[in-house]
Amino acid sequence: MSIHDIARADHACLIVHGPDQPGLVAAVTALITRNDANIVTLDQYSDNPAGGAFFQRVVFHRTDLSAALPAIEADLEKTLGPYEMSWRLTDQSIPKRMAVLASTSDHCLLDLLWRHRRGELSVTIPMVISNHTTTAEDVRSFGVPFFHVPSRPGPDKSAAEAEILRLLDGNVDFVVLARYMQILSEDFIAKLGVPVINIHHSFLPAFIGAGPYKKAKERGVKLVGATCHYVTADLDEGPIIEQDVVRVTHADTAADLQRRGADVERAVLSRAVAWHAEDRVIRHGNHTIVF
Repeated sequence: MSIHDIARADHACLIVHGPDQPGLVAAVTALITRNDANIVTLDQYSDNPAGGAFFQRVVFHRTDLSAALPAIEADLEKTLGPYEMSWRLTDQSIPKRMAVLASTSDHCLLDLLWRHRRGELSVTIPMVISNHTTTAEDVRSFGVPFFHVPSRPGPDKSAAEAEILRLLDGNVDFVVLARYMQILSEDFIAKLGVPVINIHHSFLPAFIGAGPYKKAKERGVKLVGATCHYVTADLDEGPIIEQDVVRVTHADTAADLQRRGADVERAVLSRAVAWHAEDRVIRHGNHTIVF
């Protein structure tokens, strides 16, 4: 993660996206200048300069930012309205609130908690929710509240989902599934109303179900990896944020594959969480632009 972007006072991040057209960059930079702000970083991308989509991320510094934000927002509405652009302005000194859902596997969960404690993630963690109690002591050792919400066997998860929604409501800006081994219903996702990030091994859909690394060993795979994506109603088909792989050989056992796969999962998830927390990810249809 880029440490210099974490919780910086008087720094704002502006995300702009919409139909590409002449004058957009000039309009945004002029707006920042006339509001007595100074651009720190500026990234932009157009998928087609002739009628395509335009994406931009600008980080700028403005003394007494919190007092100036209402005027800047009003200026953005007035300036970008004629261009039919969508925009989002965030105060970078305010970390996003990230809840974590987990099950029994702890490698991704503990990695996030460790990185957070080291100041590597621009987030607060108001809670960890798990359908098991195996990680409770470890989570609380980081000073993070732990809530146990068991999930009963069978297809009806409505009671557990209702309790999770009660805990999360109004308390989080996004949710991370750190190897949470429950499928979230479409109704739950809609009611939650905040982004949900999931991590899984990249064997999907080739090795669906239990024991994916054992199946991968039996097939003689040469790569293991992980994929991090936003959760949608379509299982494991949401916009991808980050992916990575590591080479393996015939000499690696199924346990070796699982261990090495867990390493990749940790790295991929932490990068995706950092990028989301820093407003580096723009969702566009079923894919993402990551600055």
